[in-house]
Amino acid sequence: MFDKSQDLFPIMKEYAFLTHCSISPLYSRGFQKELEMAEKHQNRGALFFDSYDQILDNLRAAAAKLFRTSEKNLAFVKNTAEGICMLANGYPFEPGDQVLSYVHEYPSDHYPWRVQEQRGVELALLPNRDTTGGLCGGRACAWAMEDLEELVTDRTKIVALSHVQFTSGFAADLKELGEFCKARDIDLVVDAAQSLGCLPVYPEEWNIAAVASSGWKWLLGPVGTGLFYTSPTLREKLEHVMVGSELMTQGTDYLNHTWHPHDTAKRFEYSTSPISLCASLEVCINELPLRYGVENIRAEALRLQNILLNGIDRTRYLPVEFPDANRSGILSLVCKANPRAIARALKAQRIVTSSRGDFLRLAPHFYNTEEEIQRTIETMNQFDI
Repeated sequence: MFDKSQDLFPIMKEYAFLTHCSISPLYSRGFQKELEMAEKHQNRGALFFDSYDQILDNLRAAAAKLFRTSEKNLAFVKNTAEGICMLANGYPFEPGDQVLSYVHEYPSDHYPWRVQEQRGVELALLPNRDTTGGLCGGRACAWAMEDLEELVTDRTKIVALSHVQFTSGFAADLKELGEFCKARDIDLVVDAAQSLGCLPVYPEEWNIAAVASSGWKWLLGPVGTGLFYTSPTLREKLEHVMVGSELMTQGTDYLNHTWHPHDTAKRFEYSTSPISLCASLEVCINELPLRYGVENIRAEALRLQNILLNGIDRTRYLPVEFPDANRSGILSLVCKANPRAIARALKAQRIVTSSRGDFLRLAPHFYNTEEEIQRTIETMNQFDI
């Protein structure tokens, strides 16, 4: 079913790349599209922008299919933090309001809310919970619904959490979380950087108010790209905090200073977007998750993980295993030796992994082969570290 050819994924010629939770290799046809657009920019200057609106429209249309929503709810952003900052800074907080998040969140989903403390907003943090029976040993692991239920109050306006925790790979049950928030009229804001392209993310079906994600992890897109979903109800609440010519419906009529902003998610594309990168990301979305189906991609990523789980020496590497509903594309290992040293030793053998939070992270994607996984197992089990 999956095309795992080296022509499409040239990095396979040099490395077994198993850290798609980091900066992933750019999909070859995405690269070709980016190069094509850059050449047009080089050779045509302003004429290159004749297709500007169409490129952004195409990207939103592809992203809308991925999210199962209307393209009116999608905007291009440069990274996860940009989307969350526009949301956080534009939200109609009042002194005493509360945002509920997790104590070990990724910075892009922590600092935008922490800044709101200057407006009298309380940032309440869910404690770390080792749901693995003590395996994590104090490392950043997971959060629990019981703590969420205990900490939420009638002052809680937003629950802001990552779909997948970047250290342990713990995936939130977004459907359960969305139902919980909807019942209490709380806006659920999700950082999907570690899931979009590998796990399903369906905000309308799951009562999610906003989703922000980068494009260079599981989507295999260019660095400097991202997607931002917002529900119409949420957008009605938000003030404008980033403004520019593209905010307004009058478009290129630049001397018309009428205040008439878009009411769709285009309002967040406040100024010139890097359309070479946008065109590239659109190719990546159409040819990867939309071609194969994100549920199928998840199944293949977990199948490859299972091969690793069955082969690694468990006297050296203890996997952080979660129930199926909480599994993600990240398989984190507690290592007998220093995980950073293991990652360096694997890199020397042309196997790319990563270490965060004192875990070794293995994150195979659908295009990785069983041969690459077996070579990784054999290499790890032979290390004398």
